[in-house]
Amino acid sequence: MSTAEPLDPSRARRIALVRLHVNGQAYAVAAPTHWTLLELLRYQLGLVGSKQGCDKGDCGACTVLLDGLPTLACITLAVAVEGRHIETVEGLGVGGEPHPLQREFAERGAAQCGFCTPGMLMSSAHYLDELGRQDTPVVRLEDIDQALVLGTMLFETFQFVAAGTEGTTRRRAQTGNILVGFEA
Repeated sequence: MSTAEPLDPSRARRIALVRLHVNGQAYAVAAPTHWTLLELLRYQLGLVGSKQGCDKGDCGACTVLLDGLPTLACITLAVAVEGRHIETVEGLGVGGEPHPLQREFAERGAAQCGFCTPGMLMSSAHYLDELGRQDTPVVRLEDIDQALVLGTMLFETFQFVAAGTEGTTRRRAQTGNILVGFEA
């Protein structure tokens, strides 16, 4: 004789169809309503660049851009992003080429172990986009500090990340993609 109780329909997990745009591509994905955006990206779409770290919004490893703003995917419900635009680290590069930030991070050793790198790249990309919208942008390390989702990153690592973000900005300035001033 079984001791299992009959399934209570009110306790059954619900599934929702979530329509969203990820890295420029439209998707309609069936996902449990309790899933986070991070779970949808990783388990339904196979985009594993955003990392599952703390699962409570502290570390920033899961950072994506949601309608252009840095967002912690581990604490954002998937159903809440219906019709919205998400950019993940997989969408940073163009035509199979890495984004300038990715190159700069690699050259300056900003990746360290690499676990939080996707979140740092997405926050840095947002910072550069915002900087490019200013009339007379000025790069300051304090602003880079504020722009990044630092989480539990060690100070020594931040120095490399900040240098990578600043280096990318300098290269963009040299190529005419952005006109900036620099302050120490």
